[in-house]
Amino acid sequence: MNKKFIAIAGNIGVGKSTLTGLLSSRFGWRPYYEVVDTNPYLADFYKDMHNWSFHLQVFFLSKRFQHHKQMIQEPETVIQDRSIYEDAHVFSKNLYYEGKFNERDYRNYLSLFECMTSYLKSPDLLIYLRASVDTLQHRIQSRGRHCEKDIPREYLESLNQRYEEWVSNYKIGPVLIVDTENLNVVTRKNDLEAVADLVYETLQKQDNSKKDVARVITFNPSVML
Repeated sequence: MNKKFIAIAGNIGVGKSTLTGLLSSRFGWRPYYEVVDTNPYLADFYKDMHNWSFHLQVFFLSKRFQHHKQMIQEPETVIQDRSIYEDAHVFSKNLYYEGKFNERDYRNYLSLFECMTSYLKSPDLLIYLRASVDTLQHRIQSRGRHCEKDIPREYLESLNQRYEEWVSNYKIGPVLIVDTENLNVVTRKNDLEAVADLVYETLQKQDNSKKDVARVITFNPSVML
C-alpha cells in the first residue's frame, strides 16, 4: 500500500486515541496523538469557556499544524488522533454559536486556519467515530481526566450536532462513519478486526482503482451482534 494519511475524528471521549493506538499497532503506522495533558489552557477553559476559548483554540491549532507538517514529511503511513479541521469546523464554530467566542476573535481565528490549511494535504481517509452523549459521559468518567470532570452535558450535545453537520458536508475526501455505541475494540477482538479490515479495504481501493472511492461508508457493529 502507498503511504497514506488517516485522521480519526469524533467527540470528546468517543475513543479516538484508543483506536489510533490499536490501528497503528496493527498495521505498523506512525501515530500522532492529540496534545491534551500539556495544554496549559484546558482546565481554565472548562471552568470559564468565554474567557479562555480563543487561547485554547489557537493553542490546538498551532500544535495540530506542527503535527500536520511533520506527518507530510513521514516516509510511512500516519494516523492522527483528531484533525486540524475539527478545530475550526466543530469546536471553534460551536463556541462561536454559543456566544463564547466573540466575533472579532472568531474571524481572526478562521483567517489563520484558512491560511494554514491552504498549505496542507487533506486526509486520504477520515474515520468519524459516533456516540451518544450518555456513552460519551460514561467513557469520560471512566478514563478519569481531572480537567474533563466539569464538562457540561450541553457542551457535548452541541459538539455532537456540529460533528454531524461537518461530516455531512465534508468534501475533501472519503469518510468512514463508525457507530461506537455497541463497539468495544479493546475487549472484543472481532470488533477491532471488523473495523481494521474495512479501513484497510477502503485504503486499498484508492491504490487499485482509478474510480473515486465512495465518499461515505457507514459501519454499524450492531449488525454483527
